Amino acid sequence: MEEMKREDFDPSLFHPWDSKCKAPFGAVAAGESVKLSVHPPRSLGFVQASVTFRFEQWEDREETYPLIWQDTALGVDTFSADIPVPADYQGLIWYSFRLDFSTPPYLKISQEYQLTVYDGSETVPTWFGDGMCYQIFPDRFCRLELPRGLGPGDRWVHENWSDHPVWQPDENGEITNRDFFGGSLAGVESKLDYLADLGVETIYFCPIFEALENHRYGTADYEKIDPMLGSEKDFERLCRKAHAKGIHVILDGVFNHVGWASKYFNATGVYGDGGAARDEHSPYHDWFLWEHWPDQYKSWWGFKTLPDFNKTNPDFLNFLCGEKGVIRSWLRRGADGWRLDVADELPDEMVHALHAAARAEKKDGLIIGEVWEDGSIKMAYDVRRKHVWGGHCDGLMNYPLRNALISFLLGGDAQQFMLDMETIREHYPPFAFHNAMNSLGTHDTLRILTFLGTGSDHRGDWSREQRANYTMTEEEYRQGVWRLKLGLALLFAFPGAPTVYYGDEAGVTGFEDPFNRKPFPWGSEDKDLQGFVAKLGRLRKTVPALRRGEIAYLAADKGLLAFSRTLDGETVIAAANRGDRGAHLELSFPCVDALTGECFPQRAYIPAQRAVLLQKAP
Repeated sequence: MEEMKREDFDPSLFHPWDSKCKAPFGAVAAGESVKLSVHPPRSLGFVQASVTFRFEQWEDREETYPLIWQDTALGVDTFSADIPVPADYQGLIWYSFRLDFSTPPYLKISQEYQLTVYDGSETVPTWFGDGMCYQIFPDRFCRLELPRGLGPGDRWVHENWSDHPVWQPDENGEITNRDFFGGSLAGVESKLDYLADLGVETIYFCPIFEALENHRYGTADYEKIDPMLGSEKDFERLCRKAHAKGIHVILDGVFNHVGWASKYFNATGVYGDGGAARDEHSPYHDWFLWEHWPDQYKSWWGFKTLPDFNKTNPDFLNFLCGEKGVIRSWLRRGADGWRLDVADELPDEMVHALHAAARAEKKDGLIIGEVWEDGSIKMAYDVRRKHVWGGHCDGLMNYPLRNALISFLLGGDAQQFMLDMETIREHYPPFAFHNAMNSLGTHDTLRILTFLGTGSDHRGDWSREQRANYTMTEEEYRQGVWRLKLGLALLFAFPGAPTVYYGDEAGVTGFEDPFNRKPFPWGSEDKDLQGFVAKLGRLRKTVPALRRGEIAYLAADKGLLAFSRTLDGETVIAAANRGDRGAHLELSFPCVDALTGECFPQRAYIPAQRAVLLQKAP
């Protein structure tokens, strides 16, 4: 029998985003049904249709289901079926259609489409995705006084808060990250009113535990606040005062690796004679993966200063997840959730255990994972990751959104933004899409103003010294600001938590680490930009449609991007025109721009390089 190739299947016969073809939209919970329909023209003479499910998690087991002919309307047939998803399955299903003719070439077979199946039985906290999140790099946010104690190792403090971070290698050619500025938890506490006025509802802290480096990603002691930041009592007080202002607190959990100078590994002897690298009988010895003790061991990306944990060791897992473990004890002290550093490096079983520990301590304890790609199809170490299947991560860092938004702001087609983001919405369960950490900049990326103003990260054409010493021109800065305002307006209107990296709202510039980690410029902020972010924060906090509304795209054409958020009959329209000419947007009703108070008729004119948030006119 002659068979046509898969690509001969006309994609117009089925599109997973079309409610006439697939319902519900996107991922489905295990045990629910999905309705699939194909709509071939009657003239093609199809006599039957079927769909095949390939269950990836069940060793690619396949099941074929008939699609029943339903009707013919306007010369188009409909073949359809409600197909139950097994209640005991979680993971990806790849489905494809077969359409049979009564004459040669007899059949057509479609491409495979993705269906994400998740555990819908658990209650996932929603507080994170509703409101604004603010990421703080603790050493650089606010200093009230010079630290009295420097803590472990060879650390030193800049007396001048406005200094640039040290970026040059030392005399041994190493970048040690031992220069500190002395930001503290008390400093953050002193700025809680500022954060509340900005609209912040969640503070996400980069690591706050004792460590030798200023970034603190090489943890030295998970049970102790870094003394330069303060004490456990300072942390508990900060959480109480933040909660009183309606602000949650998320901590950074760096559980894949640890500092080689930590009390657990202790290669340098900072913590005395104990530790796995100095005592073969140490209780921490089996927490690490030794090739030859004490000098050969598995480390993160080959960095010997960051030895990997043995993440299947039961003592180590109990240290993190037990009743008195790291996860639960810091939630008990006032934290509300954790962001998991390099979540892809952690086994799924470990992520599940961390998730279970958080929920055991607080019923709305949150777990956010660091993933840089589409988390639903992420492969790591040849394993499909379970990040968004339920019982693992409640949300992920949304770097796909950042990439799509920056691409649009720098000249990309709005249509591509829509395609990229609708793909994420289709692939993610609703809880994961809603709880995404949406940001334009983080501690791992160059400052967004610099990127948007210069139009590039310049890593390929400028030396590191050039990037370290570069000052943006006035024209570049102005260009960065108007682009950033467009991006922020879309970010604060998009589903998921709009997340601002400390100082982005104040006009901080700089290329990659450590140039993106300058101290917050208190007293020298860009007040206009700061006020713009505060206005967005207040709107996100007070407009229900921006917090929980369904998204629908109204325009995605070259430089014009517009979408609506609708909840309980209330609609807000976000529109951004990054082109150099004005653009028209058809509306269903007269609107008022919530950012400026300007009135717009039903055919709104969006000026060039302008963003609006439109609400129905009274």
